Amino acid sequence: MNAYDSDRMKDSLLPLGYQESKDLQDADIIVINTCHIREKASEKVFSELGRLRKVKERAAEQQNRQVKIVVAGCVAQAEGEEITKRAPWVDIVVGPQTYHRLPDLVAKLDPLDRRHLIDTDFPPETKFDFLPEKIGKRGPTAFLSVQEGCDKFCSFCVVPYTRGSEFSRSAKAIINEAKKLISSGTKELTLLGQNVNAWHGDGLDGKEWGLGRLIRELADLPELYRIRYTTSHPLDMDDELINAHAEVDKLIPYLHLPIQSGSDKILHAMNRRHTALDYIRIIERLRSVREDVAMSGDFIVGFPGETDKDFADTINLINKIGYASAYSFKYSARPGTPAADKSEQVLEHVKSQRLLALQQLLDAQQYAFNKNCESMEFEVLVERKGLKGSKLNARTPYMQSVYFEGSESLIGKIVRVKVSDGRQNSLFAEIIS
Repeated sequence: MNAYDSDRMKDSLLPLGYQESKDLQDADIIVINTCHIREKASEKVFSELGRLRKVKERAAEQQNRQVKIVVAGCVAQAEGEEITKRAPWVDIVVGPQTYHRLPDLVAKLDPLDRRHLIDTDFPPETKFDFLPEKIGKRGPTAFLSVQEGCDKFCSFCVVPYTRGSEFSRSAKAIINEAKKLISSGTKELTLLGQNVNAWHGDGLDGKEWGLGRLIRELADLPELYRIRYTTSHPLDMDDELINAHAEVDKLIPYLHLPIQSGSDKILHAMNRRHTALDYIRIIERLRSVREDVAMSGDFIVGFPGETDKDFADTINLINKIGYASAYSFKYSARPGTPAADKSEQVLEHVKSQRLLALQQLLDAQQYAFNKNCESMEFEVLVERKGLKGSKLNARTPYMQSVYFEGSESLIGKIVRVKVSDGRQNSLFAEIIS
């Protein structure tokens, strides 16, 4: 989501004559687009701002040039006043729902006036209606935001407070943006939302559509090669979306579906509003219509009140599902969330032990999944050069990075590869056509 927002902020500044700089030292505006989901991410913002202060001062002293520093995103939304107190050299603070106003804020800056401009309102208008029509070139793959915000209010999560309530763009607006991206060379779209499968927007026929119906419409765009979507919530996995996995060839056989814990007690404390069995049954339904679907998930260890038995329930669920990949974290208390005030906080060393055990299991499952891909053939979209030599980089339908020898002229093209080596975090392959 932040990658998409960063691209759109860049688009909004183009009419003012700005273009992306490859060198921080040459920049006239520096925008940090931030995430507030974890404590460490928030603290990194202030560490980075300390570094940028030196860049700003050096430009003023050595080049007589005013560098503007902007903090955007969810940390900006949550800590706007705190940012300008701790880092008074910041010029603009703008939230994730108001970054469409960034060009106006930049124009209002007075180099002789050291006042900060802060815009972290939840505006009555939707930003998507005010972003520029022109979209910059994204490359072979691109993100497309279809839904924002969250009404679930998980007890550990700040998203409802920083991104606001759930909002779905219209199918017409989404399809128009998709067409623009495709016309500039994009062949693969990842549909984005805090709860992307909660998308329910106005359809082209005047009726309300769900995400499954939207995916079918996008799949009819002839130059679009592949469709992905993330991140989903178990409560919003309806039959229409599940059936789309069986019936829409362009929709990849891969689903990122967070559960956070395998313990019903902890799920209840998290306000997830589903049980571990509910989650398992959703995956069973998916695999009944598309047996090759691969799963990814999110896990939090050390949530307040988590016992050894609760943690064992999570391990048991992971063993039952079998994941191709997953993200896992120690619980991080976020100020203002209900879980932060719970008295039964788990000791830090216990969190660390549990995280290590959980990640060892998830890593083993990922490695086994990657090894099972050896000798398999995949059609892949070549995205970029690899890090070394003449290798190219693509992703399989299962989101694995795959590397193979080939000419740079193949970037943006679809090739068929055969996997020769499955490793922990990537695959190596050879082009066969």
